[in-house]
Amino acid sequence: MRRIGPPVVKLLDDDVESIKYSLASHLLYSVGKEPINATARDWFMAAAYAVRDRVTERWMPTLNRYYEQDQKRVYYMSMEFLIGRTLTNAMISLGIYDQVKEAIGQLGLDFDEVVGWEVEAALGNGGLGRLAACLLDSMAALNIAGFGYGIRYDYGMFTQHVEHGWQVESPENWLRYGNPWEFARPGVIYPVRFGGRVIHYKDVMGHTRAQWMDAEEVMAMAYDVPIPGHGGRTVNNLRLWSAKSTREFDLKYFNAGNYIEAVRDKNESETLSKVLYPSDMTERGKELRFKQEYFFVAASIQDILARFRKSHDNWDMLPERVAIQLNDTHPAMVVAELQRVLVDEHQLDWHRAWSLTRRCCAYTNHTLMSEALETWPVDLFGRILPRHLEIVYQINHEFLQEVRHRHPGDSELLRRVSVVAEGDERRIRMAHLAVVGSHKVNGVAAIHTGLMKSTIFSDFDHLSPGKITNKTNGVTPRRWLLGANPSLAKLITGAIGDNWVTHLHELKKLEPFAADKGFRAEFAAVKRANKEHLTDVIGQRLGIDLTADSLFDVQIKRIHEYKRQLLNLLHVISRYNRIRSNPMIDLVPRTIIIGGKAAPGYALAKLIIKLVNDVADVVNNDPLVGDKLKVVFVPNYNVSTAELVMPAAELSEQISTAGTEASGTGNMKMSMNGALTIGTWDGANVEICEEVGEENMFLFGLTAQEVARIRIDGYDPVPAINANECLKKAIELISSGYFSPDQPDRFQGIVDVLTHGDHYLLTADFPLYLAAQERVDQLYRDTDEWNRRAILNVARMGKFSSDRTVAEYAREIWNVKVE
Repeated sequence: MRRIGPPVVKLLDDDVESIKYSLASHLLYSVGKEPINATARDWFMAAAYAVRDRVTERWMPTLNRYYEQDQKRVYYMSMEFLIGRTLTNAMISLGIYDQVKEAIGQLGLDFDEVVGWEVEAALGNGGLGRLAACLLDSMAALNIAGFGYGIRYDYGMFTQHVEHGWQVESPENWLRYGNPWEFARPGVIYPVRFGGRVIHYKDVMGHTRAQWMDAEEVMAMAYDVPIPGHGGRTVNNLRLWSAKSTREFDLKYFNAGNYIEAVRDKNESETLSKVLYPSDMTERGKELRFKQEYFFVAASIQDILARFRKSHDNWDMLPERVAIQLNDTHPAMVVAELQRVLVDEHQLDWHRAWSLTRRCCAYTNHTLMSEALETWPVDLFGRILPRHLEIVYQINHEFLQEVRHRHPGDSELLRRVSVVAEGDERRIRMAHLAVVGSHKVNGVAAIHTGLMKSTIFSDFDHLSPGKITNKTNGVTPRRWLLGANPSLAKLITGAIGDNWVTHLHELKKLEPFAADKGFRAEFAAVKRANKEHLTDVIGQRLGIDLTADSLFDVQIKRIHEYKRQLLNLLHVISRYNRIRSNPMIDLVPRTIIIGGKAAPGYALAKLIIKLVNDVADVVNNDPLVGDKLKVVFVPNYNVSTAELVMPAAELSEQISTAGTEASGTGNMKMSMNGALTIGTWDGANVEICEEVGEENMFLFGLTAQEVARIRIDGYDPVPAINANECLKKAIELISSGYFSPDQPDRFQGIVDVLTHGDHYLLTADFPLYLAAQERVDQLYRDTDEWNRRAILNVARMGKFSSDRTVAEYAREIWNVKVE
């Protein structure tokens, strides 16, 4: 009997038949299933492996090219990488989306169901991780040798559920079914040490040296995730570290039958990569987080230097071939660790090593808030990293000597800029360490960078003019427009071609189409379809009936007082009161969509979530209100949820207190998807306004300077509350238990925040916010004009591509070429 061979296809070709063969092969040989008993999840795994093969085929030549051309490498150090789902993004990057979709369809499968089985990588929590993911995408798209370093968390921060209106956290076990995108590298493993002691000795040249000894060891093992750039020419690498014990178990305890004790060391070692941001509410939690940060820094520096030493034996070449970007203060230990390795392990002179360290490192600041600028107690620091504490002290001593020489007698200046904060408890200021140890420091929006220079880092700016620079954030249009909103992307491409995908400034060519009535109608139809899709999903998941005839008003971001979800709620309650007072009132119907996680230990933020849900329960079930007003809290906000919500958004709420939001990227994503922004003069809102025009946004409220002045003078919210009847009634409803009849004083904590001090000035901005919302209603009644302005928002978003952001980093900080 003649043997039937496989079809005549090349395994890694991109035509439909080759992809079908890859799918069937991986289902059998990688998943271990046959089609007759394969589930949709099995087919997802097969599809992921099939696409991964094609990514890998481009990945190896990329890495080889970097070695052959001896390209300078950029190492992006971040505790978070929110890369989202990878399958569809990889398909788009390689240009095989339609072929894979067709192949899956020809196999009799539902494409959306198959790709929907992908579990998002739980490697981050918020904007910090989403930005990091965008920058990795853009480095690959721009053919920059860019590598990410982070931690392979077994569990993300948490999965958010809502029970009886309260946030409930459960483990985010994203690796439960395996991760088809990662490559385990058991051959890439480095020791990371903690504790021990330091001895000092004289070497043969008479130089004083230090040796760190008697330390405990944990092993860091690498897992690699390929990051494909658009077009597939370049595939970069995200390397994540997983903690492994140096010993699997203690045979002595095992033989004695004490199995728990036998694996104790292994379990304790491996907690380092167990969970994203372990709670630091306890001393043990603080220690774990501190160790976690050093763990990924130490492994990454060893890896970076090992790669450098493969091709170079001259240490002076290090800054010519290595750029290390510190994404916030979490990786700031890079400064001390790189200095330690160069001085202690490679015997470089201190000042030569320090020059190399500073020229390699650069630091991105993401916050002006003192509570978010990490500091660590000296006692904790010295107990866990005794040699690093010595190094930090020496760095600080030499830095302060330099300052003292330039500003003799100014002890207050020395106190302010010192890396070591004196007080009841001496602490190491990690942001100061990052600033002192970097050749460049950047903010992430023009207003944020300006405030950095005038507030938290003003002394450093005076000491080193030009060191602090701005790099306004951006987002990748591949994921946040081409992938998230394919209907709008298709409409845009039909009008101006597809060059905008990699050159977002090309969107400017859309401007004339804003005046085209036919194009406006097509644009409106796309938005309507996206709204209807979101309406269906919310109905299925949450059981809330919505109408796409209402204005979709969206605020999705981490729940925090400064982001002012409460201000949004005060408007909702005020609107509700107006409808209750006059059920026949002619108001524009609104659907208010709020989503975001509250940190587990942040009681007030969790109370705000409860208030959102209690208000929703009352409003959505009030027959007098009907479809005039709906409130939805979308649980477990993540990248996939954002990709669903943002294309449907019509009004983007960006209402943080001026001077508190470093940049924001949700504001960019929603504007890019055709939403109009209602926002304060904060973060990137200011630059969005400069690009799209103030007439195409709804800006309101105090400026950062006015906020600072009010806080200096002291603010009493009571007169503002009494002067505004809408605000007064809204607060009274919350206080009276109207939304919590089972527990009337449930929200007293929120009322107290609003009436006693109101640090984030909600009551001061409320009248102007209400007036801005009236302007929203007025414009939304003119559907054609609303769509014209929405199209102009899309057309003028070219600046906010992460490609532009990365190109600026490359030219002005990393000193690498952009093709």
